[in-house]
Amino acid sequence: MQNQPLPELLVDLEQELKRLGYREGTLEIYRRRWQMLLMFAHSRGERVFSEQLGLDFVEHHFNILELDASGTLPQQKVQELRVVRMIGDFQLHRAVLRRYYRHKEILTDPDFISLNQDFLQHCREKDYAAVTIEHYVKQSAHFLDFAIAQGIHTCGELTQELINGYICTLAGYTYKTVELVICSLRAFFRFLLHQELVTEDFASRTQMVQARKQTRIPSTWTKEELHALIQVIDRGSPIGKRNYAIILLACSLGLRCRDIKQLKLDNFQWEQKQLAFTQSKTRQPLVLPLVPAVGWAIIDYLRYGRPTVESPYLFLRQIAPFLPFSDGDHLHGMIERYMRAAHLPTLKKRRGMHSLRHTAASVMLEQETPLAVISDILGHADTDSTAVYLKVDLKRLRACPLEIPGEDTHE
Repeated sequence: MQNQPLPELLVDLEQELKRLGYREGTLEIYRRRWQMLLMFAHSRGERVFSEQLGLDFVEHHFNILELDASGTLPQQKVQELRVVRMIGDFQLHRAVLRRYYRHKEILTDPDFISLNQDFLQHCREKDYAAVTIEHYVKQSAHFLDFAIAQGIHTCGELTQELINGYICTLAGYTYKTVELVICSLRAFFRFLLHQELVTEDFASRTQMVQARKQTRIPSTWTKEELHALIQVIDRGSPIGKRNYAIILLACSLGLRCRDIKQLKLDNFQWEQKQLAFTQSKTRQPLVLPLVPAVGWAIIDYLRYGRPTVESPYLFLRQIAPFLPFSDGDHLHGMIERYMRAAHLPTLKKRRGMHSLRHTAASVMLEQETPLAVISDILGHADTDSTAVYLKVDLKRLRACPLEIPGEDTHE
């Protein structure tokens, strides 16, 4: 459909926007811009949309490229570029991509809505984490909506070509985003096969992107950065006592964020100075030594910071009704607030709760803790997951110089 005349392309695009539930006021804005684009294309003698035509159009009417180069591009004019990008995406994929979605309900087809709800129930029965379920169900809805845009209305009509076409719409997203989407789709395709709604094993045929997770260097904190972060925590307030204990659990024991949120009072074996719990990700039991700094921080929180309410969970919100953290609370905002207070750069690297877990692993590695022991402490299923932390041990890397073939290495 690359050679479809521009007027026909815009008619098809408008019909798709109507199907998606775009409001009449929004459509009228698009129509005005489309009319300007048609006049611009006519003045150049062009009947088919192209990326260059779109760029020339926004530059001619809105001076976007020059404003962007000078750093003075207002958000209002960014929308003009989005209008043009949508045309190009629709021409290429015959669908309005998810980056343009403005409505909460992704699916409108009753049969596919019901199917998506069945998939939701399936994920719950599998006992996936709430955040994982939300992601899986949302991504499967995006895929089904894409299928509808291609004229597909039953699972029996799904093809590998359609799936590959959808994956192509993810071009431009980060490797991690694409990886998570494909992981969600594979779970959905396994569900369809299990329910005998499809006869082909699309999950095994849909390969992950060809990139290694181990090529990414994990974000870690230096001792100076951690000291600065901890110093700004107001440990005299209940919230500060709680947050201090949470941060120590992450950077000292390497606990995952979800495991910290789900810790219960009976997980602490005070006489044995141990912390025993079942990991949320691997469902495997884990017993860790309760180091003094962490233990005293938790005791301080229990005595002087934790709300006096009946709850089995250790960490509670400080606002009534004093509930535990939900699966949707990633605690990233807490870290970021302390970073700003400590004047630490928030854009330097990813600095969420998981980076504190990375730091715990890196510190253990610097102390020459065997990799197998680090794997046990972090609760990894195998040492391959732990090996990524070797990348931040610069001292060990310097101790392993590479010999360059053909070069004389003798002095």
